Amino acid sequence: MSYYADLGFEAITPEALRERTASPAVQRFLVEGVGPVSVSGIPELGRILLAHGAGAGHLSEFMRQFAAVLASERLQVWAIDFPYMQQMSEEAKRRPPPPVKKTLEHFAAWYDLLSSCSGSPLWVGGKSMGGRVASLFASQHHCAGVIAAGYPFHPPKKPGSLRTDHFPDIARPMLILQGERDPFGSREEVADYALPDSLHIHWLTDGDHDFKPRRSSGVNQQVLIDEAAIVAASFVRAQ
Repeated sequence: MSYYADLGFEAITPEALRERTASPAVQRFLVEGVGPVSVSGIPELGRILLAHGAGAGHLSEFMRQFAAVLASERLQVWAIDFPYMQQMSEEAKRRPPPPVKKTLEHFAAWYDLLSSCSGSPLWVGGKSMGGRVASLFASQHHCAGVIAAGYPFHPPKKPGSLRTDHFPDIARPMLILQGERDPFGSREEVADYALPDSLHIHWLTDGDHDFKPRRSSGVNQQVLIDEAAIVAASFVRAQ
């Protein structure tokens, strides 16, 4: 894959990966059988498998900033690209994500690999679609917990099409970091939902789906991304 090779991703086997992740620096690997991953930080609090949203991969500015702050808070981040995003990056051509079942299978393959690499707690999480995939995984498998940034409670302008049926099946703590104006689930809308006690929501002042507030709010997107990551790390620490 020339796109990832040009960005310095090192081709590596899953077996060799286990010996190469004890570094505070960002490391980029192209792992045989599963694909690209950027590893950030040391797992003092634990680790998190982090998936991207539908339209941008793990190298987007949002994902890189979110991962960097999580890593600075002593959580090791494993940020991945799903196969369709790998193809998008290689071809420089947009394409929709496949059915969620397919991305969930790929996410599960990564989780199985990382579970064998270390005994430290392994959380799951992601941005938007990635957070939904992580929560679906947690409703079917054991993990330490879930962190979702900008959860897509429903498609924009379709508030009746909720994506919350699986929430009661999540046995571990889940944190959602949500902009107050998110069109996929605003603070006003979510207030009316019946959500399990194990699910916690942290609201980001005036943020949209990418945590971008209006200028009049007095805050900016970078501040809200930092806030979200710090709150996420504190949530992991509290468990």
